[in-house]
Amino acid sequence: MNSGMDEAKALVQPEPDGELLTRVQRGDERAMAVFFDRYSKIVYSVALRVLRDSASAEDVMQEIFMQIWRSPNSFAASKGALGGWLAVMARNRSVDMLRRRRPSELMEELTLATACNLGDDAERSLLVQRAQAAVKLLPMEQRKTLEMAFFDGLTHAEITEMTGDSVGTVKNRMRSALVTLRKGVQA
Repeated sequence: MNSGMDEAKALVQPEPDGELLTRVQRGDERAMAVFFDRYSKIVYSVALRVLRDSASAEDVMQEIFMQIWRSPNSFAASKGALGGWLAVMARNRSVDMLRRRRPSELMEELTLATACNLGDDAERSLLVQRAQAAVKLLPMEQRKTLEMAFFDGLTHAEITEMTGDSVGTVKNRMRSALVTLRKGVQA
């Protein structure tokens, strides 16, 4: 029974960056895919803000992740947080790309004006991942009831009509599902 709970926790709690990079160093493609999913939005958004061109921003993003795949040791924990390091890398690569495009123009300093906080975005993304993992662990009846209420916009009475369950059963499933989700997200 414990192994099932350990697996459930592993699904809810993402693997720490250090462990993920260790797996990337060993050539683990799945780890690289998780790493890409976790940080590609940050890298792309910084590159897009600097370059103002989606194709060029994608090129910068691809270059950075290919570099990490080829030499994952290029990041050292002493350099700070991995997300911040990747954002700086994206900014620097983007500035270099701008300089190559317009060599006649001087570019003294490029200030990033951002309406979003990259740390908040990363935290929000982590919470969404935890919620999605927690939803997958719900019993089918609870998951279906939750989906009908939140995604289909159905009331308790409408869910009762569709499923044939009592209103009390529907409310109980919703309450249980929400408690489970809250615990999964807060873990």
